[in-house]
Amino acid sequence: MESPLVVGVDGSDASLTALDWAVDEAVRRGLPLRIVHASLWERYEGVVPAWTTDRPSGQVLAENIVGTAAERARRRAPALPLATAVLAEDASSALLSEGREGTILVVGARGRGEFADLLLGSVSLIVAARAHCPVVVVRGDRQALEARHERVLLGVGEHDLDSPAVRFAFREAAVRDAELDVVRTWRQQAHGPADHLLMRRAGAAYFTEGASEVLDKALKAAAAEHPRVRLRRSTVEGSAHKILTERSAAADLLVVGARRRDGLVGLELGRVAHRALHHASCPVAVVPQRRPETAEGDR
Repeated sequence: MESPLVVGVDGSDASLTALDWAVDEAVRRGLPLRIVHASLWERYEGVVPAWTTDRPSGQVLAENIVGTAAERARRRAPALPLATAVLAEDASSALLSEGREGTILVVGARGRGEFADLLLGSVSLIVAARAHCPVVVVRGDRQALEARHERVLLGVGEHDLDSPAVRFAFREAAVRDAELDVVRTWRQQAHGPADHLLMRRAGAAYFTEGASEVLDKALKAAAAEHPRVRLRRSTVEGSAHKILTERSAAADLLVVGARRRDGLVGLELGRVAHRALHHASCPVAVVPQRRPETAEGDR
């Protein structure tokens, strides 16, 4: 059996929204679902003595959260194979560990107890920035969450030659029977000789052609594997993170790459992925790919 789709739950509204999205995604892809809740109740309440039948309140809460989530998932997709787990770890560590065995890791945009006006929760940010499997942070309006736009949005960077992010986006478009909207941005310096109108037009043509060539190389292999995917290509002048965030309002999923470097400690998210996680109007899939030692920046 293929590795499961893993979703983290904590009882918050955001995590239940993520659970619903994960159930639908598992059904689309034909994957089993694993529902995980991380709790450190043992650290704070201690292990229950063998001679008592009482259970610590933290344990009861953790079991209730997972049980309620499992019941909700079964009502949404009765035939979906699922498993549950309560892990005695902090949420970030538990989810990162689960991601090593999962196909996709799904989390809500905010956790229980975090400020209502917080754009992105700390656990979601850490998991998206460090996981070794694709992470989907579920956010956005009802149209996006219910896949009504029938569009997957992909931002292509300079190093995305047949990258994991490109392949992930094509597969998502295929299983959703959705259009794949692929965007490559470019920017022209706004000073010097290019300020002349004719020079700026010539420069725009040069950069547009270069961006188109990047798309050709990035999409060739995946497009051949998914010939039925409806493909829309765009080369646009401007900031990648701004353009993708704006276009996410008409998408069901935004896919971005995040480069990882072996042995590097800390958060590894470029400007594009970071802004998308905080401001996109639809769920965001962050797909890790190894960063070449010579690469500078994320896009």
